Amino acid sequence: MPISNPAQKVPMMYQAQVVGRCQLQRIVPGAAQQDAQIWVNQWTERTHPQQPQWGSRTQTRRVQFSWRLITNGGQDDGVIRPVIGANGWPFFPGSSMKGVFRRACTPAQQERYCGRDLGNGDMAPGILRFLGGYPVGTGWQSGLLDLVHPQQNWQLDGGNHSAFMQMSLYRPEMEFAISAVEELGPEEWETIWKIWERAVATGLGCRVSAGYGQAQQKGGEVLATFNLQGQGPASQLLNRDPEFRPNMFKAALRGHAMRIFGGLTNQQTTEAIVRELFGGITDGDPVVGLVGMRFRVSQNNGLTFGKHYGADYYQVQGSLDWLLNRPSWPGDVEPELLKKLVIRLMQFAMIFGGFGKSWRRADHRLFFVENPNYERLIGCHWQWLESSRPRFGVNQLERISPFITSVQDAAKEWAQSRRYPLQGHANWVETWRKNTVHVWGRVADNKDDSVAINWLHGDYSRGQKIKNSLLTGRLGQIGRLWHRMYPVIAYKGQGEDRVAVQLPKFLELLTLFPDSSKNTQGFLEYLNNQAGRNGAFTRLW
Repeated sequence: MPISNPAQKVPMMYQAQVVGRCQLQRIVPGAAQQDAQIWVNQWTERTHPQQPQWGSRTQTRRVQFSWRLITNGGQDDGVIRPVIGANGWPFFPGSSMKGVFRRACTPAQQERYCGRDLGNGDMAPGILRFLGGYPVGTGWQSGLLDLVHPQQNWQLDGGNHSAFMQMSLYRPEMEFAISAVEELGPEEWETIWKIWERAVATGLGCRVSAGYGQAQQKGGEVLATFNLQGQGPASQLLNRDPEFRPNMFKAALRGHAMRIFGGLTNQQTTEAIVRELFGGITDGDPVVGLVGMRFRVSQNNGLTFGKHYGADYYQVQGSLDWLLNRPSWPGDVEPELLKKLVIRLMQFAMIFGGFGKSWRRADHRLFFVENPNYERLIGCHWQWLESSRPRFGVNQLERISPFITSVQDAAKEWAQSRRYPLQGHANWVETWRKNTVHVWGRVADNKDDSVAINWLHGDYSRGQKIKNSLLTGRLGQIGRLWHRMYPVIAYKGQGEDRVAVQLPKFLELLTLFPDSSKNTQGFLEYLNNQAGRNGAFTRLW
C-alpha cells in the first residue's frame, strides 16, 4: 500500500531548506510551531541518553562556558546549527580544537604537538591527536534555539530589521579529549593542558567576539575590566523563557563606534574601522575583530528574572572583560591606544544610555513617579559597581563636554595609528558631530526628580507634546532622543583611603539628533528659553 504524504514522514534533518519542506532560519509569525522547534524536538528525542565515551588512552579536561557555544555544522545553507557526532550528540570538532591549540603554542610546541610543514606540500604530523569535545550530561538539550536580531542599520538610520534562528548550546559543560602517539609523562601532559587553557581563554567556536564560546575561567589578553550592574527588558526564546544575552555589550560598543567614527570620516572608512575592531564580513569572508568580550555573572544570585505586568525583565551584576582577540600584535598596532578607545566607548555607553533592549530610555519603573503603576516595561538602568566607580565615573555636568571630546580624540588617535583617512562624515541619523547632535543636562536631586521622563508621556509645556513624534519615535520607529539618569558619585577621603561613593543624585541627560519638523524645533526653542533657570536643562554639547 502506498504511503500517504511520504515527504512528511522524513525527519526535518533530512529535508531541503526550501519553502514547504524545512526552513530553520525563518520565523513564521503566528505559527503554532516553527520548523526549527520541530527539527530540535525530532533531534533530541532520538539522541542516545548517554554521552559518547572516550577510549582508555585519552586524556580529558572539562570546560564550563559562561553563556552560549556555537559550532557551525555547515550542513544547511544559511543556517547555523551544531556539528552532530556520535549517538546524535553535539560535537566540537577535533580539527577546530587543534586550530585554537596551535595558536596558543610557541613555535617549538607547534612542531612537537601539532606538526610542521615540510615545504613540499607534505606535513610531518605532531605527536598529539585532538579528539574534540562533547557536552557533559543531557542539560545541553535545553535552550538550543537562539534568536538573533541584527539591528545595526535599524538602530543607526531607521532601516529594517528581522529576527533569525540559529542553534547553540546554552551554558554547556564540555569534555575535551586529547591522545598522544607516544607515552608522555605527567609533567608534559600538564604543559599540554596549560596550553589548552590559554587557547580556551580566547574563546571557542563561532562569534567569540560577541561573547559566544567564552569559558567561565579567567584568561586571555584583557584590555579592560568593568564591574557593573543593570536591569532592563529581557530577551525571550521561542518558548517565551527569558534570557540575559551578554552580546548586548558588544552590540552597544559597536553601535557607538559607528556613531563616533561616522562623525570623523565617511561611511566606507567608518565601516572598515569598525569591522577591524569588532569583526564583520569583507567580500564574503568573515573578519575576526581585534576586540572580544567575556561577561561573568557574579556568584550568589548575580542574575535574576522578574515580571512586570507579564513582561520579563532581568537584574544582573557581574564583571565585563574586553579582550584582545589576537594572540600577538603586528608592529604597527598600539595596544594602549586600543585600550584607551575601548574604555572611552564603554564610558560613553554607560553615561548616555545603557545596554540591551530599550537602552535609549531610563527605566520607567525607577523614574516615572507620576505613574508608578505604568504597565509597559520601558527603559533600562545601569551603574558601576563600587570597584569601577573611581576609575570610570563622571560626577559633574561640566565634565560631560570634555569627556565627549576625549572620546573623539581616542577615536582619532586609533584611526590615525592605523592610517585611516579622516575625511568627510557618514550620513546616518545618529552620526556624532556638532551640527547633528545636542546634549542637554541637569542635576536631579533623587530618582523622583526626573523631569524629561514626564515629557515623553505628556506635555512639556501646556498643550505642547513630543510624544509619538519623529523625535521620540513610536512603535516600529526609532526615535531621535536618548534619555538617561546617570548616577552621580562623590569622592571621600584622601590618598589611599579615597573612595567613590554613589550619591542619591543623578545627571539627567537628553541626547537629541534633531530633525527639521515643527514639533522638534518647538521643543528645542522651549529648552533654549528655559536654560539658565533653576533646575532646567542646560546645553552641554
